Amino acid sequence: MTEDKTPPSPAFDRDRLLDWMAANGVAQTTHHHPAVFRVEEGLELKSALPGAHTKNLFLKDKKGRLWLISARQDTVVDLKRADKWIGSARLSFGNEGLLYETLGVRPGSVTALGLINDPDRRVTFVLDKALWDADIVNFHPLTNTATTGLEQADFRRFLWLIGREPMVVDFERLTG
Repeated sequence: MTEDKTPPSPAFDRDRLLDWMAANGVAQTTHHHPAVFRVEEGLELKSALPGAHTKNLFLKDKKGRLWLISARQDTVVDLKRADKWIGSARLSFGNEGLLYETLGVRPGSVTALGLINDPDRRVTFVLDKALWDADIVNFHPLTNTATTGLEQADFRRFLWLIGREPMVVDFERLTG
């Protein structure tokens, strides 16, 4: 008998996430669109949506700690120096299996909203101050075929409901 090595499905997918948000008073607006895999691919699409758009980096450090950095799409995140800013060891990108196991998403769909699939808090969440200060933030809702906009109060409510407090880093000041 062979062992099934297929990772279990995450607790939340896009539909369940959006239903959970509605049931928990987290107001959001979701726009469906063709798949977007990199920040540059969605620039035209994003220009029509209000708010700050994001890039999200799933990382692992040399000590095995996992990190999710969510930054405004135009923020420079210098991975060679970011480890010192966030208190990690040397950073590199986490692999697809680990990404799916912890956040329930595939490459191209990395998002802070994936933290809902990490109840054990294996991933440390680092948030760009530019997003923390934005009136509206936009993230993929666990899939790169949609963008979900949240007013800042609703984004903070989401984080509070899942028991996450981000490490807020001013990447602009650190690299500027």
